[in-house]
Amino acid sequence: MPHINKSSKIALSGIGVLIAMVLICVAILLTFDWNRAKPWLNARVSDATGRPFAINGDLALSWQRQGQYGGWRDWIPWPYLVAHELQLGNPDWMQAAAPGQPRTNMAELKELTFSLNPWALLQKKIVIPTLTLDGPTLVLVRDKDGKNNWTFQQNQASAWQLELQQLVLRKGAVQLTDAVRKLDLKADISTLEQSVDSYGIGWQASGSFNGAPVKGAGKAGAVLSLQNQTLPYPLQAEVQVGKTHIALQGTLTKPSQLAALDLRLKLAGASMAQLYPLTGIVLPETPPFATEGRLHGTLNSRGGDWIYEKFSGKMGSSDLAGTLEYRSKNPPDQPRPLLKGTVTSKLLQFADLAPLIGADSNASKARRDAPPLQPADKVLPVEPFKTERWDSIDADVQFSGNKILRGKNLPIDTLSTTLHLRDGVLALEPLNFGIAGGHLTSQIRLDGRGHPLKAQIKMSARHLKLKQLLPTLPQMKTSFGELNGDASLSGTGNSVATILGSSNGEVKALMDQGTISKFLLEEMGLNIGNVVLTKLFGDKQVEINCMASDFAVTDGLMQARTFIVDTAESSITVSGQVNLKQERLDLTINPENKRLRVITLRSPLYVRGSFKQPDVSVDKGVLALRAGGVVALGVVAPVAAALLPLIDLGPGKDSPCAKLLSEVSSKPQAPPPGKKYRAKTDKSAAAK
Repeated sequence: MPHINKSSKIALSGIGVLIAMVLICVAILLTFDWNRAKPWLNARVSDATGRPFAINGDLALSWQRQGQYGGWRDWIPWPYLVAHELQLGNPDWMQAAAPGQPRTNMAELKELTFSLNPWALLQKKIVIPTLTLDGPTLVLVRDKDGKNNWTFQQNQASAWQLELQQLVLRKGAVQLTDAVRKLDLKADISTLEQSVDSYGIGWQASGSFNGAPVKGAGKAGAVLSLQNQTLPYPLQAEVQVGKTHIALQGTLTKPSQLAALDLRLKLAGASMAQLYPLTGIVLPETPPFATEGRLHGTLNSRGGDWIYEKFSGKMGSSDLAGTLEYRSKNPPDQPRPLLKGTVTSKLLQFADLAPLIGADSNASKARRDAPPLQPADKVLPVEPFKTERWDSIDADVQFSGNKILRGKNLPIDTLSTTLHLRDGVLALEPLNFGIAGGHLTSQIRLDGRGHPLKAQIKMSARHLKLKQLLPTLPQMKTSFGELNGDASLSGTGNSVATILGSSNGEVKALMDQGTISKFLLEEMGLNIGNVVLTKLFGDKQVEINCMASDFAVTDGLMQARTFIVDTAESSITVSGQVNLKQERLDLTINPENKRLRVITLRSPLYVRGSFKQPDVSVDKGVLALRAGGVVALGVVAPVAAALLPLIDLGPGKDSPCAKLLSEVSSKPQAPPPGKKYRAKTDKSAAAK
């Protein structure tokens, strides 16, 4: 037997003691009643979270081999913890807000199960491969001041790192009460035991959002991988919020960062403006809409970057298609989110644009939950713009209507515009219409940074064909000639009616050497007898030497400084005013024949009354005449006249109307918004 010296004996004894200690520790771990550790665990978690925590049920620890590394490490078992009946209370401020009421819990859990990677502890990492929550109940609350119960107190930075790799959720419930977003929602979560697809849990929700009822249902994957960068987590949902319907189906990857969301998204509702509380994106008032497209992007601390790609759908009776991109704010270069993109309509129903400015009917307003503000006796829209939302986002969106479907009396063919929204200032630059064989180019700026809104409007009409301008009048079909014009207006107010009712500037229009239906002129009152002859034997053309109109606009009052139609046979002058604020007409039309006629009408023709119900009459004792031709010259339709102003290419110096046209050949001017227009001094100048 070999001799063992004293030092060896001591070493062997030490090893034996160490092995014995390990065996004792293992025996203690295997036999220890972990329920005795609950008070210590409860205290530590309560200190870490700043709120009461308790394990009220059984706490047990077992050991399981994982078999995922290979080699000797697979023989080392991992701890496997199971805890029953857990509860986590609310912060003290919630208890103080409800004195005398029993303390409520933020979370309650029937069973918590997780394993722990012992090898990661050597690197000061707490790695939990899978955390299973069975029967969780969460009550999430945020008050009107923004304080919430799901934000935990921040302790000093720890050298230890927590890594949760997978989350498994079984039957439970979530209740969310958010006073900031006016959300009160309850969702029940159930386990799908025999799902034939990749979904493992289902949910149903109900409640209210911003006063509107909410209901919905959906499915999600059974296991949420929080570490795998590529494994897709399936999502499917249908939610109804008031009149807005949302349906989505797709996947989420990198869920620990809430990134790489890729969904097929369907949206439908009474108006696109109603998406603002849900998305924070300012969209215009529209008729009922429905769109479908691909939504993909990432959610970050600034809000996220998203693309609604190649969507298509309907807005009222119009089709829509395009791509919109949302980029979250990135201070200081971009203080607000940015929405940009392109939207097109192959067939655009012009009436579907009416809600944008509140010009739709009260019945249409009711369908999109807007109050029926439009008075029955008013033409100009009174619905206010929602300028308080304009500073929440910037926008650069191009829109085009390739073909416009409209009523027979509206000669508009195409529409294109670029919408810019910057720092609360909305600009349509340019806003172009194809109209009456010509084009109408305009620039509109609405400054919503103050109250009331400040507006600037510039318009230029070119090559508007007379026979297309009033297509419902048969007599115009044989007319030719072009109308040109310019307008410059500024005003203040929060609706179309108040802006035009306070507007200042100039409106000018002219036509040089065209022809127009003689019957149309006769209808205006040049000669009653010839009206009868024309009806019996047909129509002829009248050559127009020139037509010129010049209105000064002061505080919503359009004063006719010059309005003359000169032909080879007759001369027509118009005087008076159009009150945009009161929507009243007060015009006098003086026809004067240059030749002797069988029956001549020398009495003036009066156009008075409201925009809604204009009245055309003559002096007492003279038969009333039809006023269809007056409309052709923009007299009974002053709003249309304001949109068809002055040509910038006057006639040659030898034109018989050169002097007349030179009086209105200068570009119209408008003062800054809020300043009154000071008309030139002449006998027909606008009233100060």
